Amino acid sequence: MMVAIVEYGAGNIRSLTNAIERIGEDYVVTSDPSLISTASHIVLPGVGQAASVICGIEERNLTNLIRSLSSPVLGICIGMQVLCSYSEEGDTGLLDVLDNRVVKLRSPGLKIPHMGWNRITGLRGPLFESIPEGEWFYFVHSYAPEISLDTVATTDYGGKFSSALNRRNFYGVQFHPEKSGQAGERFLKNFFNIDDRDGYSE
Repeated sequence: MMVAIVEYGAGNIRSLTNAIERIGEDYVVTSDPSLISTASHIVLPGVGQAASVICGIEERNLTNLIRSLSSPVLGICIGMQVLCSYSEEGDTGLLDVLDNRVVKLRSPGLKIPHMGWNRITGLRGPLFESIPEGEWFYFVHSYAPEISLDTVATTDYGGKFSSALNRRNFYGVQFHPEKSGQAGERFLKNFFNIDDRDGYSE
């Protein structure tokens, strides 16, 4: 198995590579289409602004490649958001793989960005095997996808948002599993245990 972490200028990914190393999986950080298309699993990582990340993807000619991937794909934080259809952040069109709008958190009386530990609930699907309802994960974000039919976990921060999405082989999480301790490592193991023959929702 080889994991491709897609490099598109989305910030520091050291905590992610450290987590994958602890799990014991082989990985490559790359923007090479041939390496991405032949990887067993693909991760879209990072932090940043939607428009700049989309620009980085387009500059590397990865837009159509990402949309056409058939191996399991995991977007983390901004990596999940760019898989959606639209973001209020900069009025930005996204990759439109997941039919979700990304909206600014509206949490009166709560600090934005949402930063720190919070619970995930309503868990569905193979990503959450052996992860209990209400488990704590680490978040850092000001925008999040709305709830839709693709939602497989939610989080409440002055209102509920999608903390995990799944459509076919595309998965996304708003939290950072690589910064979420043992629960995060369990989550990453679950993703790496998904192959292109199972685990997909329609």
